[in-house]
Amino acid sequence: METHYLIAGASHAALAALQAIRMQDAEGSITMITPDDALPYSPTVLPYVVSGRSHPSRVALKDGAWLEQNKVNFIRAAALTAVDASAKRATLSSGAEIGFQKLLLATGAAPILPPIPGLKEVRFHVLRSLDDAIGLNQALPQTKQAVVLGAGLVGMHAAENLAKASAQVTVVEMQPRVLAGYFDAEAASIIEAAFAAKGVKLMLGAKVCRCGTAGDAIQITAEGAGKETTLDADLLLVATGVAPVTGYLAGSGVAVDRGVLVDDAMRTSADAIWAAGDVAQAKGFYDGAKILNGILPSAVEQGRIAGMAMAGDAAIKPWPGGVPLNTYTFFGQQAVSVGSQDAGQVVRKEADAKHYLKIVMQDNRLTGIFGINAPFDPGVMWELILRRIDLSSVREAFIAEPQKTARAIMSRTWR
Repeated sequence: METHYLIAGASHAALAALQAIRMQDAEGSITMITPDDALPYSPTVLPYVVSGRSHPSRVALKDGAWLEQNKVNFIRAAALTAVDASAKRATLSSGAEIGFQKLLLATGAAPILPPIPGLKEVRFHVLRSLDDAIGLNQALPQTKQAVVLGAGLVGMHAAENLAKASAQVTVVEMQPRVLAGYFDAEAASIIEAAFAAKGVKLMLGAKVCRCGTAGDAIQITAEGAGKETTLDADLLLVATGVAPVTGYLAGSGVAVDRGVLVDDAMRTSADAIWAAGDVAQAKGFYDGAKILNGILPSAVEQGRIAGMAMAGDAAIKPWPGGVPLNTYTFFGQQAVSVGSQDAGQVVRKEADAKHYLKIVMQDNRLTGIFGINAPFDPGVMWELILRRIDLSSVREAFIAEPQKTARAIMSRTWR
């Protein structure tokens, strides 16, 4: 089989690239492959599938009619297993080969399994695919005691859903606080208190030593504060992070570090191959070092840039650098983390039992803003950082009323 454009992946980066290609090239043949036996969907919807708020049949980002309208040969249940960059050929999990002129790697990331003795011998869940979410949703009604390994976004979402399903939930986290990659200790304590109030036990600064079984129960032995604790569970979720899916690039000639290394047009080290989204290791915003920045807005922008480059669109603008942005809703409350906590000076910080706000600036430019139940628009703040907007003329007003001031700037300068 031959195709002009081969897109490996079917989520935000892949779809943004496809749309950018079609803006410039209406007829070039496009083949999109996905390891999922499903229409394109967003990983961000998975917690809602777990909770039952979203039905799996209604989560597609694009339907078959849209793919047909855009002349896409969409192949489900087809993982990329090998790439021959020099011959411009890709091998799929079925054994089939596809020849391509241009290839986009948008294969995302997969769960990391920690090296815990006995883990692979017990039954456990992960949450990265639609099938994972469906499996967890089906397990909720039967779950009485659950253990979640990891207090990142995935683990905390799952812990909330399990608690709402009336399970006794214990979260085990090696860091001394929840969501350590997004919030400082003061902000994290507000989130921790909300979970404790719902009966969720948080074992922080603890690690799992081993897993096993005792009758029908899964037994998890955790060590923290100098002592071991044995936890029995009928459901174990491993949410200890993800890593880019790059195994298919062994021997390909495509340079890989933690992810696929790309330049500011999302080009890899191999001719006619690009990468975007969670799999891509691209320039960071603050110091230019190559980073992984697995967030939806970055995936969309990287995919758009890659698609424009693949189609030869002269209007392409280089990747500005990755800025973290995460929004997290928990028990009806909202936490937002935008930018870096370490790329400037804290100019405002306040907190009470339910509210938190921290603003970080450098040279009168916003470099980070973090809030819990704080009224500001994360997308606008993200743009202020990316555009390096000089706030010197409105510095005090911005610090006092960040949302109102940012919106005024947006209405005046956004084009």
